[in-house]
Amino acid sequence: MVQPTTIREALLRASSFLQEHGCKDPRFEAELLLRHVLGMERAKFLASLPDPMPDGAAERFQALCERRAAQEPLQYVIGTQEFFGREFVVRPGVLIPRPETEILIEQVLQYADRLWTKESELAVVDIGTGSGAIALTLASERPHWAVSTVDLSTDAIEIARDNAKRLGLVDKVRFLQGDLLEPLLLQGERVDVLVSNPPYIPSSDVLELDREVKEFEPLLALDGGEDGLNCYRRLCEALPRVLKEQALVAFEVGIHQAQDVARLMLASGVIGETAIVPDLAGIDRIVVGVRTQKS
Repeated sequence: MVQPTTIREALLRASSFLQEHGCKDPRFEAELLLRHVLGMERAKFLASLPDPMPDGAAERFQALCERRAAQEPLQYVIGTQEFFGREFVVRPGVLIPRPETEILIEQVLQYADRLWTKESELAVVDIGTGSGAIALTLASERPHWAVSTVDLSTDAIEIARDNAKRLGLVDKVRFLQGDLLEPLLLQGERVDVLVSNPPYIPSSDVLELDREVKEFEPLLALDGGEDGLNCYRRLCEALPRVLKEQALVAFEVGIHQAQDVARLMLASGVIGETAIVPDLAGIDRIVVGVRTQKS
């Protein structure tokens, strides 16, 4: 891109550049990147369009636009993603939090309020830490819960710890490194609430994902095995050993997987009832299981 003289000119040129490289919403993305470089909220940005570009800003802006033109996810380019009203640092090594995962949080909070009093001090575990979006959101929404989170990736745990520091939660969440529930099982720990958004894309479908997903986001957080259900099988098999007598389980699932995951929950022998919740597109996205003392 040619050096722009004003902020408006930089925006227009970047929009054209991103459009040429196949970005779906080039005007929006160019504005977001430019606001990020300038450190401006939208109202100030719009008022500043006639102003000259600050020294050095054009070079930084161009570098970001070139990364986005190469199909690197916008969230990685900017370095953050909003989730449940909070800003999370994201970078290669963790899955970018999606809006549908906010429904998972909502269901956990709603069901927990039905099963226990709001003052109950529950033991909660999130399997698959990623950026920490699930665990840190639950710890923020319910400060009296004892939240742990587990991930196989040390990179993910490092990023999640960074987010915990940013949100003032570094002493509120316990970070464990290991394979699914293994750290809890080794210690003989049981929990009131188990929540997870595990890898659920069938292996054969991973190669069909959009380039910005399959080439930039971590395969470990995407590939769920031949039918996408590997992690759910392992989690559900372990439920009798990790759940307390009254407990809540909530999973995010992929398309056409909800019924199978609900059956796996019931087959564990400790889940007495299940519910399936769709996302805003009408896709069955969340599976909730409840264990009562009779289950």
